[in-house]
Amino acid sequence: MVTREAEAAAPRIGVLALQGDYDAHARALEETGAETAPVRLPAQLANLDGLVIPGGESSALLKLMARDGLFDALRAFAQIKPVFGTCAGCILLARRVMQPEQPSLGVLDAMVERNAYGRQLDSTIHLTPTTLPGGPIEAVYIRAPRIISTGPAVDVLGERDGAPVLVRQRHILAATFHPELSSDRRVHRLFFDMAAERATIATHLAG
Repeated sequence: MVTREAEAAAPRIGVLALQGDYDAHARALEETGAETAPVRLPAQLANLDGLVIPGGESSALLKLMARDGLFDALRAFAQIKPVFGTCAGCILLARRVMQPEQPSLGVLDAMVERNAYGRQLDSTIHLTPTTLPGGPIEAVYIRAPRIISTGPAVDVLGERDGAPVLVRQRHILAATFHPELSSDRRVHRLFFDMAAERATIATHLAG
């Protein structure tokens, strides 16, 4: 349930709409009370309080981002505003990408291995322990990456078989699974709170 206070401070969160189930992310965010907007061009990053980078195929996303001039714009955005990356989005946020190596935005101090949990046929739903209130979370893994290592500023919020699957570094949130494909909105609610906090700070500074 969205409180009156949350409604008053509802953040405007963009969803990168190049690949992946961006509509499912938008619906999940709207259920938490956020206002959403699709992002396909750099100009559409203006006036957002946060951004979600959905799953998909990370190398294909890089090509689409380069074609539309988004790569540098996204990196600049992620330096100062909340960003949440899921699956391929997590790969794009990482400092280093393996198997194979490829460029990334480099804003999350983590090393990520692509497709570490197998191919499409190895996709699974796993009950994953997290530090979020409410117990383990239903996590959907589809050709999921593995977070191999994290830096000291990264908080591990969830693990699978000893490997981080949900992490936060200040205003950056990343998951190797697809929370948008579950009915559990706790991860999106966490990002809503991160973006709402940023919106509140921006409002106070403007005032």
